Amino acid sequence: MEFITKVTSMLESGMGSRIISSILILIVGFILMKVAVYFMKKALQRSRLDAALYTFIINTAKVLMWIVLIITLLSNLGVPTTTFITVIGACGAAVALALKDSLGNFAGGILIIVNKPFEKGDYIETAGIGGKVEKIDLLYSTLVTLDNKVISIPNGKLSADVVVNFSRADRRRVDTKFSIGYDDDISRAKEVIHQIIRKANLFLDDPEPTIGVASYGDNAVEIEVLAWCNTENYYPAKYYLQEEVKKAFDESGIDIPYPQLVIHMGEDDMMPLRDRAVSLKKEKEKAEKEEEETK
Repeated sequence: MEFITKVTSMLESGMGSRIISSILILIVGFILMKVAVYFMKKALQRSRLDAALYTFIINTAKVLMWIVLIITLLSNLGVPTTTFITVIGACGAAVALALKDSLGNFAGGILIIVNKPFEKGDYIETAGIGGKVEKIDLLYSTLVTLDNKVISIPNGKLSADVVVNFSRADRRRVDTKFSIGYDDDISRAKEVIHQIIRKANLFLDDPEPTIGVASYGDNAVEIEVLAWCNTENYYPAKYYLQEEVKKAFDESGIDIPYPQLVIHMGEDDMMPLRDRAVSLKKEKEKAEKEEEETK
């Protein structure tokens, strides 16, 4: 009887209607949240945003909707919400100060995912580090180097530094230089290189390769070769050109000079060497003579 009396008094005081309306608000709010999340997922799937950002957006939206729903329920029950909002704000400020660096990396991850300076599978170089992008998370990005080292780079640093993307364009230019002697025929050397490029299937005809004299060194003429290829063929094309040009130069009698040092000595400079040679010869003859006397 006492329980029924308390329930009746609550209903008469208006608290019961508040509880019932709060339950209805909770049920309707929960249904609306489900519907909102469903349409958000559909919209994200149609968008061009990176998949790594989907989970973050959905979870953030859920947290915000739950906060709004809880504040609405407390307000409906007559609980002061000003203090509650103040506490949430203070907690948020404390967390932001404690996770300052992580938030910087998080913001960098958002910028990378939205702006897409690189994507998974691209080969990039930043701060002297080069590698293939293995994974892009919200805090760190993972690169795998050509010798299979795994490198994790904070997104905050990555988004603020210079990034060179070698995979974004579908074509790359192979830049190489070859040395020939001053006595060799430049036109002949250029023709040999042209034949190698035309013969290979690794290089593109458009744009045409450029071959010309780049500089005159101390002991060689530098010929520069600029030939275009598809991005995936860059290293095979580069190594093929280096190897085949050396073979073709050898077959055509074209020299590839290497540094040499020629020393000219005068008569006065040769005297100490001659005296030393004579001295060594006398010592050798003396040793042979002593050896014969011993026998």
